[in-house]
Amino acid sequence: MVELTWEEKYHLITKNLGEWLGDEKLKTILKQRDLKVYWGTATTGKPHIGYFTPMSKIADFLRAGVEVTILFADLHAYLDNMKAPWELLELRTQYYEAVIKAMLRSIDVPLDKLKFVKGTDYQLSKEYTLDMYRLSSVVTEHDAKKAGAEVVKQIANPLLSGLLYPGLQALDEEYLKVDAQFGGVDQRKIFTFAEKYLPALGYEKRIHLMNPMIPGLAGAKMSSSEEDSKIDLLDNAAAVKKKLKKAFCEPGNVTDNGLLSFSKSVLFPLMDGKETYLVPRSAEFGGDISFENYEDLENSFAKQEIHPGDLKNAVEMYINKLLDPIRKEFNNDPKLKSLSARAYPPPQKQKAVVNDEIVPSRLDIRIGKIVDVQRHPDADSLYIEKIDLGEDSGPRTIVSGLVNYVPIEEMKDRMVVVLANLKAANLRGVSSHGMVLCASVGEPTKAVEPLKPPVNSNPGDRVVVEGYESGNPDDVLNPKKKVWEKLQADLVVDSKGIACWSGNPLISPSKENLTADTLRNVPIR
Repeated sequence: MVELTWEEKYHLITKNLGEWLGDEKLKTILKQRDLKVYWGTATTGKPHIGYFTPMSKIADFLRAGVEVTILFADLHAYLDNMKAPWELLELRTQYYEAVIKAMLRSIDVPLDKLKFVKGTDYQLSKEYTLDMYRLSSVVTEHDAKKAGAEVVKQIANPLLSGLLYPGLQALDEEYLKVDAQFGGVDQRKIFTFAEKYLPALGYEKRIHLMNPMIPGLAGAKMSSSEEDSKIDLLDNAAAVKKKLKKAFCEPGNVTDNGLLSFSKSVLFPLMDGKETYLVPRSAEFGGDISFENYEDLENSFAKQEIHPGDLKNAVEMYINKLLDPIRKEFNNDPKLKSLSARAYPPPQKQKAVVNDEIVPSRLDIRIGKIVDVQRHPDADSLYIEKIDLGEDSGPRTIVSGLVNYVPIEEMKDRMVVVLANLKAANLRGVSSHGMVLCASVGEPTKAVEPLKPPVNSNPGDRVVVEGYESGNPDDVLNPKKKVWEKLQADLVVDSKGIACWSGNPLISPSKENLTADTLRNVPIR
């Protein structure tokens, strides 16, 4: 292996980063020795293709001779509402290590300067605990809250753990004895927090390297908990095709496009100028087209010279190329197959009702798109709508009493919010399988308007009430127990036009609010 100059190492370390802090210190260290970097991840959700974004950068680090430590934050994972027991977290830590090694091998990266550490290896020690207390004596509540603003969920009554999180992440830099920490640009406030407060404990200020964030397939941040926003590293080719088919890819839209972002952050860096990016097309649409750099691909898509379907086909081809070695490694090793199954067992079918508690997580509320609408032949006030809820069975038939409130031309192709687990009802001879949720005010000035989903919502996106994200919806709401009627009593559009249940906003997978255009302080029916 050819020894690189410090300038070549510097270029590898910093290329394609969104930002880095501590440039002079980085250069000084590289002139003397190899850099030591850590990257941390909580061992919760199953790693997906989004992990290739940090892995492709970690690949650059390793090729530059950097000593890379990957921290598995198992203690943080356990404290995340204590969703997983220690036994399961241990299996998931083993799975993360196996799959990360497989990912790096799939892109031909040397692993001799890579090591893995668990948070519980040192975070429960006397010294670390004392430093936690020392840090808490100098950090203000304002600074702790500000530092975690981008990565800690912001709620009305925040947990104390959210205020501790930035300090713990800062201390990791000291206890791992590294020169730098690597993360996404969403970590920037935590990184500047660490730069401010570690010296207050007498510890060294570190370098911070930040990757740009990329959206998921649905257009928002890629997430392990949102099934359609990510492709699993062990998904077969058919599953990859199915998920990419659902991916948000609006013609000419280069801003909210997870496929372009994945190409920019992962595919082009891995090609490293050694091959061109091929977009396969049929001869009638100009035949195959190749791109030597990302900028040309983006410009071509922006000008709508490339159809979204062709871009999806290209990304599908490259994703399968990345995943094939990983799939083969796991399929050919019974121990790895067993580890995957034990670390992420299939979800148990849970009973929707626990002690008959009436909670909003029992509602199956989804975003849908009206793909067809007709007047009911036997009822002047009713529409018969075909609404796409992202189901394999196709659009549902739903009957809505909106004729007097929304013109039929405004109903076509409209995005709406649907309660999907009502018992089917026969409305004037037509079987209706759900209900379009609307802001509604009664006499004397009766008005009704459908709730408005966030921009860039997709059919099938599940809507939840903030603070009630866990739990499974009932398969069908029991009409005899009046679950819907009891929950509906607290569903309102508030004074700001935001749909809420008992004061808690209804949110989409991208954590955005559902709204009403004009009505305020009215019930949702």
